[in-house]
Amino acid sequence: MKKWMEKWMTMIRKKLHIRKAVKKGRPGYLEYKLQMEILRTVIYFAIVAALFWLGYSQTHSNQNLLTVVAVVGCLPASKALVGVITRLPHRSVEKRLVREIREKSASLTMIYDLVLTSKEKIMPVECIAISGDKILGYTSSDKVDTAYAVKFVKEILAQNQFSKTNMQLLHQYGDFLSRLEKMNKAVEGKESPKEQERQIANVILNISL
Repeated sequence: MKKWMEKWMTMIRKKLHIRKAVKKGRPGYLEYKLQMEILRTVIYFAIVAALFWLGYSQTHSNQNLLTVVAVVGCLPASKALVGVITRLPHRSVEKRLVREIREKSASLTMIYDLVLTSKEKIMPVECIAISGDKILGYTSSDKVDTAYAVKFVKEILAQNQFSKTNMQLLHQYGDFLSRLEKMNKAVEGKESPKEQERQIANVILNISL
């Protein structure tokens, strides 16, 4: 069933010219996932409606097996709708910012389009730079408690054997760019622990929508 749905979604995505798949942590991921969640929701509810109509048209009653199947089908459809509602407030980082950030972070491991989720809070973060055990992030949302977010991320990293990280999360974009440039210059032309940085990035991605 899942493979069948994925094939249908891929075909419809191409027909509707929806952007190509974007990997988690890359710019544009949030927009891509929202589009796919909307598409999935529409398909699920369309299937539910079609099953109900088919059963009713054949029996002229809602007391039939296809009605039961349609009702059961409301569960994944509703779950998909919750995914749309959850993602709707969050947008991908602007392309202009991505260009500016990339100019100053060529030697760093970067992840974008994050929505960090703890049991208590949802925290949108435009991007995070990783250099060895140093982590620098930027969020434009004034609603994000940066101290709480840093504590949360560091606790998760510590649980995954990365207990000596140094993290900062900034609201001021200019300050972020300045520190990003300094971080990048500090490692230019030097060997960096890329595998460790990728592991840290993966841990952070695992706690993001």
